[in-house]
Amino acid sequence: MSNIKFTKMNGLGNDFIILDREEYEKTKSSPDELALKLCNRNFCIGADGLIIVNPNANNADISWIFYNSDGTPAQMCGNGMRCFARYVYDKKIINKKTFSVETQAGIIIPEIISDREVRVNMGQPILEPVKIPCKTKTNLNIPYRIEDKEFLLNAVSMGNPHCIIFVEKNSKEFVLKYGSVIENDELFPEKTNVEFIEILSKNEVIINVWERGCGITHACGTGACATVVAGILNGYLNNIVKVNLPGGILNIEWQGSIADTKQNVFMTGWADYSFVGEVKI
Repeated sequence: MSNIKFTKMNGLGNDFIILDREEYEKTKSSPDELALKLCNRNFCIGADGLIIVNPNANNADISWIFYNSDGTPAQMCGNGMRCFARYVYDKKIINKKTFSVETQAGIIIPEIISDREVRVNMGQPILEPVKIPCKTKTNLNIPYRIEDKEFLLNAVSMGNPHCIIFVEKNSKEFVLKYGSVIENDELFPEKTNVEFIEILSKNEVIINVWERGCGITHACGTGACATVVAGILNGYLNNIVKVNLPGGILNIEWQGSIADTKQNVFMTGWADYSFVGEVKI
């Protein structure tokens, strides 16, 4: 057994354990096994996900390894990316404020705005059902019945799949009751994140999130991006939207439309340090 040093960070309460590559290598564990152990809130540190810093990248300045708390890999995580960006910049692993990160969802470009705030170019949304993936003919307004409720599902990928459901009220109640069921529905062959959304105006929404592989979380950056894209495509939202999540606020901008979906999504929000420490593995 050996002690490894870690840093705990959070973006709007969505929390992550960050390990430098050399610390991870001390564990002699696979990333999935390590995520399951370290992210356990009862017996270890506890977190929504594990991030391993990988200075080596093929086509970017740096790369990461990201695993959910249940030991499954995730292609992308918006809140995690803001934490990662601030961490590698503050530790001088990266010495410029705008840089590229290689992820399983492609190249993501974060920008350090201030000591706390990070803006991330999240790339273009993926809207083709087969690529999301979603077993439907369209990605918008898919009729879905569960128990005595009928919803319209909207599927969008931001490198990871999202199911967006606009409701007039009770978004928190619905995500608690139906999040897990929809996550595991056969419509989504790689499972899905689930967001229930209440629209306050064309420039502001409330989101409650069920994250694939995590369950209820305080925030989801890719979910906020996917929500705004779906809202714009449905004509519900303008191009710049304030997104209220249980853990705080994200500002999302997408200049796309039904006629032009090939625009990048930008997410701005804070990332904070929670604590640092050592754990015996």
